[in-house]
Amino acid sequence: MDLDMDDYLDPYEEAEAEAAAEAAGVTGPHKADSSDDPDEDDSDAESDYEEQSFALLTSGKHRVRNPDGTFRCPFCPGKKKQGYKIKDLLQHADGIGVSSKHRRHGRERASHRAFARFVRTHPDFADDLVGITGILGAITTAPANGNAGGSGKGEGNVNAAGSGSAAANGAPPLEVEKYAWPWACVLAAGAGFNAEEFADRVAMFSLAEVVPLFVDEMEGAESFAIVRFTNDWSGFDAALTLESHFSVNKLGRKEFEMKSNGLGAAEGSGSEGEVKVYGWVAREGDYNAKNAVGRFLRKHTILKTIDEVSKIELEKSGAMVATLASQIEEKNRCLQDLETKKNATELSISRLEEDNRKLHEAYNDEMRALHRRARENALRIFQDNENLRQELENKRKELNSRAKQLEKLSAENANDMKTLADEKQKAKDDNSELELASIEQQRADEDVLKLLDDQKREKEDVFARMLQLEKELHEKQQLELEVARLNGTLQVMKHLEGDDDGDIHEKMEKLSERLEHEKKRLEDLSGDLVRKERESNDELQQARKELIKALEDELNGWSVIGIKRMGELDGKPFENACKRKYGKDDYQARAAELVSNWQEELKKPSWHPFKRVEVNGELKETLDDDDAKLKFLWLEYGDDVCNAVKTALLEINEYNPSGRYVVSELWNFRKGRKATMKEVLKYLFAQMETTTKRRRG
Repeated sequence: MDLDMDDYLDPYEEAEAEAAAEAAGVTGPHKADSSDDPDEDDSDAESDYEEQSFALLTSGKHRVRNPDGTFRCPFCPGKKKQGYKIKDLLQHADGIGVSSKHRRHGRERASHRAFARFVRTHPDFADDLVGITGILGAITTAPANGNAGGSGKGEGNVNAAGSGSAAANGAPPLEVEKYAWPWACVLAAGAGFNAEEFADRVAMFSLAEVVPLFVDEMEGAESFAIVRFTNDWSGFDAALTLESHFSVNKLGRKEFEMKSNGLGAAEGSGSEGEVKVYGWVAREGDYNAKNAVGRFLRKHTILKTIDEVSKIELEKSGAMVATLASQIEEKNRCLQDLETKKNATELSISRLEEDNRKLHEAYNDEMRALHRRARENALRIFQDNENLRQELENKRKELNSRAKQLEKLSAENANDMKTLADEKQKAKDDNSELELASIEQQRADEDVLKLLDDQKREKEDVFARMLQLEKELHEKQQLELEVARLNGTLQVMKHLEGDDDGDIHEKMEKLSERLEHEKKRLEDLSGDLVRKERESNDELQQARKELIKALEDELNGWSVIGIKRMGELDGKPFENACKRKYGKDDYQARAAELVSNWQEELKKPSWHPFKRVEVNGELKETLDDDDAKLKFLWLEYGDDVCNAVKTALLEINEYNPSGRYVVSELWNFRKGRKATMKEVLKYLFAQMETTTKRRRG
């Protein structure tokens, strides 16, 4: 029989455990039982116990199927493995059932044979055995026609149990049905079919070879071929599969015989015009036929029942098991020899260990005595050393005390010297800083004095020009009055022209000439005054710009006169509003962001929240309180923030309406208005005098 060694379980795995127990000197339970009743191993006792075990299994008192679908052997409860596939379970039971009497107890072999028979015959395992190949008695798919009552494995199962499905259906008993072995199938076709083409019709099956048969014309016009399979159960399964295929298509032996006898066969499948091929498993009738099929089968095969084939396979497996058992026997003998040698070696080792232990004890006693004497000597030496160390420690402490006193005195002297040096250096640094500060202050005072002198000269020039302008303005006014007087006189003369025409006319001409001359002089004087006034204003504005640039770092918002950035938002109202609205957490950052955003809004020319209103007959620009942005600001942050933005808008509209950026201006913070040059110079002179007095004092 062709065994699948990958799935095969060693039937003597328990025997190996027993051999190991024997080598260790332990008697197994089976030997104890056999010593109690030596007659149990005879054939009659085994047969009786097999029947008892089979009856016990049939009664259902032993559980075989596990909940997860695997199977267990009820007679091996102590085995570690308790989950088998059905194929592995049968291999286990068959292997122990045919094992040697020397290696297995009679009851164990009988119970496993009964269990193997139970699995093969009980209907609960029929579905599990279907389709399994390579196991004696397994069930495969049965063919459809009446010539094959069941598969080869199914028939083996019936042989073992004494009944089967074929017998239940009225078919002849499987024990008497014989097959050509090695397994073969017969292929037949009508006239005109080429025998060489039989192989193409069965190419899909697992077969060994296809042998076409050449038939004499005297024997008939049909064509035949023999399909040969392997002589194991897989070959039988393939043969039954081929027969089932042809039976399902109504091309089996029955249909071929009906066609040959002219009785009319059922129409088989196949294309119209194609020669039909029939096929079936070669049985006793084919073997004994007087045609070419029978001659070939008698020459190359023999007739055997399923039971006979099973016995052959069992003999082969038994021979294999016997060979394995003899090998195990030989290995057990070798193991016993090795065990004897091991025991002798262990005895020798134990004696050596005892001698070694005694030597170690003597050595340890001697070492303990040496250690005791050495410890006593060491203690004495340690005590002497301790006394010497104590004396040295006392002297060291005395020396350390004196050294600390010296270090303390030295440290005090060093600290005094360091303090003196630090004070000298500090005084020197202070003097240097004072000198540098004095020099810087002197330079700053000189710069301020120079600037004030320049401003004073410019102021004197401006005042001189202003006096000249006032004088010229007075002359202009006198000229205007003279012109007005002459115009009045001229008008009066025009009214009196009729009284004394000659004299009046002459006077009028003189007055007209004089009036024209005075008008021309007045126009020239007015032009000069306007030009000089513009130049004076330009120089004054330039002087203010230079003064702002020079004093921007010197003057601050805390002084009376300082620099104010016109159009720049005051951040204080924003901080107060954000503190009220957002709380004390991060209100300054929010206020700074808000000021920055509204400062950018002020720079946009597109936002001009002003409207023109008539005041005293004049159109003036005023802020539009209805502007959407100003309303939002007022509603969101209150009056203070809104007024700060309005103030910045008015300042930008006054000082820089075209550029709309912040400009610096001299400012009188006490009076809240733009500072005049006189106020700025007066404040600077006062500050300079205060600084000079402080420096002198």
